Amino acid sequence: MDLSNRERIWTVLYENGCKEKDDVVKRLMEDMDISEICAKLLYNRGYKTEAQARIFLSNESTVLHDPYLMKDMERAVERLARALADSEKIVIYGDYDVDGVTAVSCMYLYLSSMGADIDYYIPSRSGEGYGLSCAAIDKLSKEGVRLIITVDTGITASDEARYASEHGIDMIITDHHECHNKLPEAYAVVNPHRPDCEYPFKDLAGVGVVFKFICAYELYLCRKRGEEDIDGIRRVARQYADLAAIGTIADVMPIRDENRLIVKFGLKLIQNTERKGLVALIDAASSSKHQGKQGDRSGKKRHINSGYIGFGIAPRINAAGRISSASKAVELLLADSDEKAEAMAKELCEINALRQVEENKIADEAYKIIEREYDIENGQIGVIVLDDDRWQQGIVGIVASRITEKYRLPSILISFDGATRGFPSYDDVGKGSARSVKGMNLVDAMSSCEDLLVRFGGHELAAGLTIKRSNIPEFRRRINEYALSHLNEDMLSVKYEAECEVTPRELSVKLAEELTCLEPFGVSNPTPLFILRDVRVLKSSPIGGGKHSKLLIENQNGGAPISAVCFGIAYGKLDVMTGDSVDLLFSMDINEYQNIRSLQLIVQDIKVSRALEQKRLDDEKMYESVKNGAEFTADDDYIPTRDDFATVYTVIRREFRLGHSTLSEKHLLMLINQERGNTNTKINYIKFKFILRILQELNICGVNEVSTGFYMFDVYFNPAKTSIDKSSILHKLKSQCRIR
Repeated sequence: MDLSNRERIWTVLYENGCKEKDDVVKRLMEDMDISEICAKLLYNRGYKTEAQARIFLSNESTVLHDPYLMKDMERAVERLARALADSEKIVIYGDYDVDGVTAVSCMYLYLSSMGADIDYYIPSRSGEGYGLSCAAIDKLSKEGVRLIITVDTGITASDEARYASEHGIDMIITDHHECHNKLPEAYAVVNPHRPDCEYPFKDLAGVGVVFKFICAYELYLCRKRGEEDIDGIRRVARQYADLAAIGTIADVMPIRDENRLIVKFGLKLIQNTERKGLVALIDAASSSKHQGKQGDRSGKKRHINSGYIGFGIAPRINAAGRISSASKAVELLLADSDEKAEAMAKELCEINALRQVEENKIADEAYKIIEREYDIENGQIGVIVLDDDRWQQGIVGIVASRITEKYRLPSILISFDGATRGFPSYDDVGKGSARSVKGMNLVDAMSSCEDLLVRFGGHELAAGLTIKRSNIPEFRRRINEYALSHLNEDMLSVKYEAECEVTPRELSVKLAEELTCLEPFGVSNPTPLFILRDVRVLKSSPIGGGKHSKLLIENQNGGAPISAVCFGIAYGKLDVMTGDSVDLLFSMDINEYQNIRSLQLIVQDIKVSRALEQKRLDDEKMYESVKNGAEFTADDDYIPTRDDFATVYTVIRREFRLGHSTLSEKHLLMLINQERGNTNTKINYIKFKFILRILQELNICGVNEVSTGFYMFDVYFNPAKTSIDKSSILHKLKSQCRIR
């Protein structure tokens, strides 16, 4: 059962009518010369005075904390200094996601600049799996490695750290994942989540911890040279804040405290980057699908913000580690020639396209299993746990995210791809990815099943695990037992949080430009969402081959209609028709085309207005009443004519030929009335419903209501000739019409 149609809850942070709040907003507007909406956003974020707001907008209150406040940082710096002085062979051991790739690249570039004997190692996702392994340590030991620095991994590698020490290799662990009960016995363990670590900011990404490690080493050098500390920090920021920003955004870290400063400065660097790999990747990502962006014929640069990194750059870097080798992404970021950078960027885009195909294939298979085997509606399922021998391990995490979003339940997908010996066996070891909903911590949940897992680790909402096939049934039972005792209906509901309600008169390009002063957006400083109520739809149309929809809505300022884009809402399932009054939940963007800039709303959710919804309910109630024999008058216009039947059948046949065999009744009725043209001859809802029943009754075409309000059609292109007068439904309907 697809729960994507369950009731969506909209909440509003700033409600008008509270004098105390309204007075604060008014003062902010006057003191800072900003719009009322921008003032409300600052209020929602806790900035209620001019001083607080200016500090937030300028980042003056944000400082990079002393890296030496992090536990074991001094030991890590001391060991690295010794390795550099003695020309020891150093290997950076990283993870294969964007955070890991940027962390590896950061550390490699820095140590290379120091003249280190340096290499990096990222395990194969499918062949080796996440984290350190004794086999990899054996290989590195034979190559003469004497120091391993882990980045974005290692906090659970107790056995591997001990094994490395036995082979004469010291290990500096830098990580940001949650710690288990016992820390690895490494030379240094640098992780702000250590229980004994007093570092004031815990939410650094893996690359953020590496950034702090590099800052710490630069401070060590500054003090040796007699330089000011700030000079070293500035050098690090100018060289590596771009990579740190990409990893921080991609790993969905809160954009607050020093993360906000790193990301804001990093995005500025990327906007005008000379890093060859990033230039090539931005060009490759933008060249075919986007107009007015960096790398296109207009020569205009793409505005680089958190959204562009998260949806344009990060997926392409991530794709390398998912279905190929993460080293390809590192090679791109380390590229020192335009030719190599362009070749690697092109390859990453091609890999990402393959990833999308495989992702959709696995998702389709997973949905079918869920619909067949899970009874989600009865509330007895806490976690969806699926396994398969063929699913690519690098893809299951993305699919788990889609499943959790679709069904509003935590999900775990486990792959045994490459783990079997030609046939399934109880001792096969599978690797899985888990995604959760806010309120259920995955690390805590898996800790309750620790005895069934080979290993696990991660964050509250995203984690990974390794498990034997024989343990899956018991693991499924126990983690569901845990989830059902910790989840509640409130956690599983679909919620959207808007900043405030707005009117069409308040919307403008100027406002959209003003809101960019709050960037960078992300967790803890989300992209502002707004609610617009009772706005009239002037036109709706498909875009992206029908996968997305576009609305033109009334502009009460008297200008051109406002464009509203509904990404991910297929036109055939858009429950809105021309003339409808709707409520929109949206963010704002500026569309630039042929040197014309216009406001564009990015719709997150859409509902018919309360008045229209009530009319729809009344129509449905009346239809049921008439179907059950209630009388009506000719003025109600419920009895269809031959022309009515012809119009409906013509539209159904045309849509069927276009491949649209499933349509919502709302969308179909809109198409039918567009076909009629003259508003005086529109077909009402009750008449429309009877026409569909009669078409099915007379076997003119197949009409099957697959779910409430959605029909699947089967058109017979050479139907046997018949007459609508033969319809018993039509005869009964006519008999119910009383003459005044």
